[in-house]
Amino acid sequence: MEKVVIIKFKNSKPYFFSAKQELKKGQGVVVETSHGVEYGIVVDPAYEAKESEITQPLKPILRIANEKDLAIVAEHEARRPEAMRVCREKIEAHKLNMKLIDCEFTFDGSKVIFTFTAENRVDFRELVKDLASYFHIRIELKQVGARDETRILGGIAPCGRVCCCASCMPELKKVSIKMAKNQGLSLNPGKISGLCGRLMCCLSYENDYYAEAFKKMPKMGSTVETPEGKGAVISTDMLKMTVRVKIEKEGALLYRDFPVKEIKFAGGAAQDEDDDGDGDKISE
Repeated sequence: MEKVVIIKFKNSKPYFFSAKQELKKGQGVVVETSHGVEYGIVVDPAYEAKESEITQPLKPILRIANEKDLAIVAEHEARRPEAMRVCREKIEAHKLNMKLIDCEFTFDGSKVIFTFTAENRVDFRELVKDLASYFHIRIELKQVGARDETRILGGIAPCGRVCCCASCMPELKKVSIKMAKNQGLSLNPGKISGLCGRLMCCLSYENDYYAEAFKKMPKMGSTVETPEGKGAVISTDMLKMTVRVKIEKEGALLYRDFPVKEIKFAGGAAQDEDDDGDGDKISE
């Protein structure tokens, strides 16, 4: 284990840096990165990382952000609205099918990065030339997907809390329709999709448990042997590990709940193999 500092930059996942000085959570720092000197925020000042998590050599923290550094960051942030307005005007003038979502000036002020989404690839070479002639610095246009757009812009999820991708998730994880099936959730897109139109990130949180529990459950509608006779499975509860069975007995229909250990059936519920796990938007 090695003690490191976790630093978060705007619109990026957290990164490890060498812990050579005492820092506080939420503190601004100036660090050396592969892209040059950048400003970041301390997420965890004393993280014990495994060797497998770290990519050596770790970059150093140059200094705790001073008043001059914070003034530079504030100046760049103040320039952002005007830069967004100009870029949108240029996009409309060139009639490009792209949606601008954010822009960021590098700490040294040598480059501005515009982030956008588009359904297809966009030829923005003329746009870059136009923007460069206006700002007189290097221009970078970065295309991201629907999930990244929500992560950058944020918003309130269907659960009523801030979207996980914009708050508590360091980086986006793959989510698949199989995860929803494992949990016995409705496959209605409106109920399992987030603001981005993709499957909700939280489907992956307890997937390991549900994937194992799902294998131990009988298929819906299958015939099982219970202590009270044979019946058809009408529902399962993977938290309580119980199965509700419909039993026909003496001309009457009985509905009973049994622990899965008390019933006999042919094999577990087979996992679906028709999903590629890419978390794509699903359709009705």
